[in-house]
Amino acid sequence: MVEHSPRALRSPGPMLEFLRGRDVLVAGWGVSGRSLVEPLRDIGAHPVVTDGGAAALAEAAGLGLEVATSVELESADLGRFALVITSPGWRPDSPVLVHAVTEGIPVWGDVEFAWWVDQARLYGPVRKWLVITGTNGKTTTTNMTHAILRAAGIASVACGNIGLPILDALRRSPGPQVLAVELSSFQLHWAPSVRPEAGVVLNVAEDHLDWHGGLDAYAAAKARALVGRVGVVGLDDPVAASLARKSKARRTVGFRIGVPADGELGVVDGKLLDRAFTKAAILAEVGDISPPGPSGVADALAAAALTRSIDVAPQFVREGLVEHRVGPHRAAFVRELGGVEFIDDSKATNPHAARSSILAHPSVVWVAGGQLKGASVEDLVEEVAERLVGAVLIGVDAPVVAAALARHAPEVPVVEVQARDDAAMSESGPEAVAERSHGGPSLRPDGRSRADAVMAEAVRLAAGLCTAGDTVLLAPAAASLDMFTDYTHRGRSFADAVNALQESDIGRRS
Repeated sequence: MVEHSPRALRSPGPMLEFLRGRDVLVAGWGVSGRSLVEPLRDIGAHPVVTDGGAAALAEAAGLGLEVATSVELESADLGRFALVITSPGWRPDSPVLVHAVTEGIPVWGDVEFAWWVDQARLYGPVRKWLVITGTNGKTTTTNMTHAILRAAGIASVACGNIGLPILDALRRSPGPQVLAVELSSFQLHWAPSVRPEAGVVLNVAEDHLDWHGGLDAYAAAKARALVGRVGVVGLDDPVAASLARKSKARRTVGFRIGVPADGELGVVDGKLLDRAFTKAAILAEVGDISPPGPSGVADALAAAALTRSIDVAPQFVREGLVEHRVGPHRAAFVRELGGVEFIDDSKATNPHAARSSILAHPSVVWVAGGQLKGASVEDLVEEVAERLVGAVLIGVDAPVVAAALARHAPEVPVVEVQARDDAAMSESGPEAVAERSHGGPSLRPDGRSRADAVMAEAVRLAAGLCTAGDTVLLAPAAASLDMFTDYTHRGRSFADAVNALQESDIGRRS
């Protein structure tokens, strides 16, 4: 990647001129925090970094940045700062942010700042933003959107919550014309000014309720994607569909996995059909879509709606969707052994995502558990109970999932596997339950992390509950950070354990 040199920069313009020569507090030294430094310097501002972690502050200081601890700032006079830019994970009630608001200092998210950098044309012409949000399917839809734009020959980049900060995307040279922007509810909460060319709310289910304080606030944050020229909602999801009535977009359309009405996209006779941006245009075959199944088709319809809203021709929608292939840990096939399929959907980090994953298979041994983040699994377990032939549970909230299974699926055999300090977790059997792990991936004497050892035992026990025709499905319905580095670590751990199985492990305990 080649970035703009300072000589290529334009004036920050009146929107950001108030930052020139002023101090700006960067709250949070993560990926988004790091992306702020060069743009702030290009504007002529002086970034000051704060973070709750000593190691993060030491890293920032090592790069020559001024740093301040959160504790120092909570009681300091913040009048020196023209602006606070927060990382998305910082809650509105964080003491530093509350203090800033009390002193009348504006608080922006990094996405809000990126929006104004783009509007100020600091790094070239203003881009078209296609914003993707929802509880599940964001990354798949973002990648599908980017694939369609590439097929159409439109200079574009996938950025935002997908991994590449928007500011880094803006600084690319040559610059993109269109941004496929994945945004979380946290990012949208801190970005009230963003007005995308088109934005989609895929679905809304219980997630991050501990951060937002409730489902209504969570849905309201998602609805901020529906404020631009075109808003798109998933009509098969009741909460997302209800947002159509509240949409502030100039035009709002919907998509459904069924026959579309006028103003909608949908599916007819195995074909994706657009009746929103033309009278009727076939966009792709259902068989073209990866990942297969209802959730993959829904994501494809959403990506099609966004790209059709900027006049991408139907043929390029199909080409992009044919080209797209699902990323790792998103309902990814790992292996077939003894007539049993093993599927890694570690990205199913909430009950809504796990529901879609389980319903794609008729007979499932479910590997689940982790941090539920305040979400309930009661409705999920009740709905999928008839699909389950067994469940193996891991992580800090395994007992919560076990209790729901006992209430709604009492005939399903359930095993809880939790971390132990000893090196062997071998022939412990389904009845053995050890203490929980709260310490993440600490190492055992054999060099494996305790989390990896737990996963290996869980996979072995899951295989033992199977017969030919079953699917062992990692769809945790929970976050991973109680045990693993992240969901990708959890997925790799699952795949490694699956690949270590022998055919003799299948059905050993059935």
